[in-house]
Amino acid sequence: MLVFYKERLAFLAVPKTGSTAYETALAARADMVITEPPMLKHAPVYRYNRFIRPMFEKVCTAEMELMAVMREPISWLGSWYRYRQRPFMEGKPNSTKGISFDDFVLAYMKGNKPGFADVGSQAQFMKTQPNGTGITHHFRYEDQPRLIDFLEDRLGVTLNLKRENVSPEMDLRLSADVEARLRRKYAEEFALYGSIP
Repeated sequence: MLVFYKERLAFLAVPKTGSTAYETALAARADMVITEPPMLKHAPVYRYNRFIRPMFEKVCTAEMELMAVMREPISWLGSWYRYRQRPFMEGKPNSTKGISFDDFVLAYMKGNKPGFADVGSQAQFMKTQPNGTGITHHFRYEDQPRLIDFLEDRLGVTLNLKRENVSPEMDLRLSADVEARLRRKYAEEFALYGSIP
């Protein structure tokens, strides 16, 4: 998570959306950088609302606008799947080694997900809270120029991004049946992604 106090902007780090590259590029410019532990680095709206927003509200009488990046839902699941294929994951319960992408997504759709498929939800991460705290600025991971333009304009910087934390490339395709089931079960994810300009 990155907070830019003067600009009243908090950049929430949705996992698997390139947040580490932005963190590296903007850390020196940010007023607050949370990189550890992962529960705070990747704090969703509800956690921001509960712990970080009150700090700015009570100490500084300031309200931040929130921004977040969302990845196309199948691509996002593919990124998790590929990340968990990396050699350092081998032998760990969260490894996807030896599991097909279809089986990974089928496991993700279960009510009681096995560890390797328990990766959360982008829509839940960004869910607006009852007090109105929510994402002010949504961006698509697949539209980096719009995101970069926004940050350069808002922060008065020129960004030089480097690819970081990149998972191995793989040709991942879901079978038509599994994709149709995913789109039905997680319609909210696809609708939110579709609503982002």
